[in-house]
Formats: sequence, C-alpha cells, structure tokens
Amino acid sequence: MRTQPCAPARRVLVVDDDPTVTEVVAGYLDRSGFVVDRAADGVDALTRAQAAPPDLVVLDLMLPGLDGLQVCRKLREHGPVPVVMLTARGDEEDRILGLEVGADDYVTKPFSPRELVLRVESVLRRAGAAPPEGPLLTGGSITLDPAARAASDARGPLALTLREFDLLAHFLRHPGRAFSREELMSDVWGWDFGDLSTVTVHVRRLRHKVETDPARPRLITTVWGVGYRFDDRGGGASGGGSGNGDGRGVNGGVGAGSYEAPGDDGGAGGQTGGPHA
Repeated sequence: MRTQPCAPARRVLVVDDDPTVTEVVAGYLDRSGFVVDRAADGVDALTRAQAAPPDLVVLDLMLPGLDGLQVCRKLREHGPVPVVMLTARGDEEDRILGLEVGADDYVTKPFSPRELVLRVESVLRRAGAAPPEGPLLTGGSITLDPAARAASDARGPLALTLREFDLLAHFLRHPGRAFSREELMSDVWGWDFGDLSTVTVHVRRLRHKVETDPARPRLITTVWGVGYRFDDRGGGASGGGSGNGDGRGVNGGVGAGSYEAPGDDGGAGGQTGGPHA
C-alpha cells in the first residue's frame, strides 16, 4: 500500500534582536511542526530570506539598523510573503504603521507564544487557501478575478496585499450590505478575537487604492453605528472617512494630514464601538 507523501514543513523566519524572545518563539514554532530560521537584525533577515525564502516572517518592529518597517517594505519588493509584526510597545501608532506597510497581523509584547503560533497558522492558512472558483466580481469600476487573485479598476491594476484583496472580494460579493468590524474580522480574517483597529486600518488602506478621493469615499462607505458597506453604484459620500486627499497610494501609508472619524462611542479606536475609518 502506497502512502501519501507528507506536505513539506512550512518555513518561518523569526527576526528579533532579543535572543530570549527568538529562542522562545522558535521553540514553540518548532514544536508545532515549522522549520524555523532566525535573524537578529534587518540586514541578516533580508539575507536569509533571499537564501531560503520563508513562507512567513515573524518580524520585530524595533530592530537595530534597518527597523521592522523598512525590512517589511523590502521583503514585499520580492513578493507577497505574509508578515506577522511584533511590537514591544502598546502604542496604537506602532500597530497601525506595521499594518500600513503591509503586515498581515501584529502581536504586542509581552505576548503568549501559543497565541503567536495560532496567529501564524491563521495567516498561513489564509495565504495558502485554494483560490475560490466563480465568475469575476465587479462593482463600481472595479473588476476582481478570485482565481487569478488580480483586481483592477478604470485606472489600471490594483496593487493589493493579501488581506486587502480578500476584504475587497468580500465587499464585492455582498454589495449594499453593512458589516460590523467584528463580522469582517470573522469573515475575512477568520478570527473570533483581536484588535478591531486591524480592520479599520485595512479599510483605510483599501480606500486609498480604490477611491478617487479617499477622504470622501463613495464605494466603501461608513454606516455609523454599524460598520462598512460597499456601494455598488459608488453613490453618495460617507458621513466620514479617512485619507489625506493624495489619491490612492499603492504601497504607501496615510499621511500626517489624514482625518479619522470618531466612532459612535466617541472613542479613537480599540476593541469596541463603531468604525473609525
């Protein structure tokens, strides 16, 4: 009887200048069946990633020399490798910066190694999922091909990260329906827990790529007290929005002049409340 060959182990590159953190994270990942490479700084990380391309990178934000944001940008220049960002500070700005340069997820130190492994598995599962079959998805001037993982609008191809693509596809499949951030986190990210600002940042970035004027979105609109809705006709600007009026950046983040609308609880982000983008 012929046995089926085992799938090759996934390779994870762990980048952190703290050897204790690296040792603990690598140990948990190794016991979970991953092949683990380690790097203590950004230059070493890029060298190792080029020599043995990883399936995912666990990347510390605060690194000597090249910081995590710079490393993430350079990694993305060579392909859409998934990135889970580590930050030693609870500052929301750090988390947002990491997400805005294309990180797929983040974990704040101190963290549970078990939770980190679950996040890594979730991101890899999403990245490795078979492309959904079905017809092209359209809305407004956008055309999205789920099988080819390609999207474009009247201005040309859209350069989308993994999560941005999945988020846009979800909106296009359900035009006119309002989703809460909790629903989007569950449906798109596959998580039942997490910081809802993750959704906020990805909506903001997606608006910068698909909206003519991200500061006055007409496609992905805010439904106050509920969440976000894709308006198939692109009619009617939202009551709020985000952006700095500089058009749609392909890989850039939101500038210092961006406006972020408050939620229905008057807060500025966090686990609960209305949308903030």
